[in-house]
Amino acid sequence: MPAIRHSSKRKAPPAGYSDIEDTLLTYSNQMKDAVAAPAPTGPRHQATWNITAIVHKRSRYIWDLYREEKISKELYDWCVKNGQCDAMLVAKWKKNGYENLCCLKCIHAKETNFNSTCICRVPKADLKEDQEIQCVSCGCRGCASNDLGSGGKGDGDGDTYAGGQEDEDA
Repeated sequence: MPAIRHSSKRKAPPAGYSDIEDTLLTYSNQMKDAVAAPAPTGPRHQATWNITAIVHKRSRYIWDLYREEKISKELYDWCVKNGQCDAMLVAKWKKNGYENLCCLKCIHAKETNFNSTCICRVPKADLKEDQEIQCVSCGCRGCASNDLGSGGKGDGDGDTYAGGQEDEDA
């Protein structure tokens, strides 16, 4: 039988957590609302788009703070260990060409009909002018690294998603 974890044995958050706690609580509340919300009346694959967008925004928020050295490595590692951000997604953001990746499903070739990456990974310059794209997996409208004018670093503003409200204080 697995060991039971008690809250009294859990490690306290490191210094600096109080600075980001309000924003993380906002993301947590948004996640609870998205999970509790009734499924959309549209296609079934759109049911998880808001949840995926919130995970992306929360992970991007923590990663950008760490990258800009506004939080310590200890706090960043604590956030990753305690599930505050998606560690696998952040690991992809560290790699060249994946700086703006929306979700991990979009790079798995087995998830698509044609065994290639998702349409949102195709640079907008390579698409037809009138072609509207939207990822079936997460609702992204384009996350290729050269689409945003940030020189491949990604601004993390989350505007590549179709649904959901933007958080002004994040």
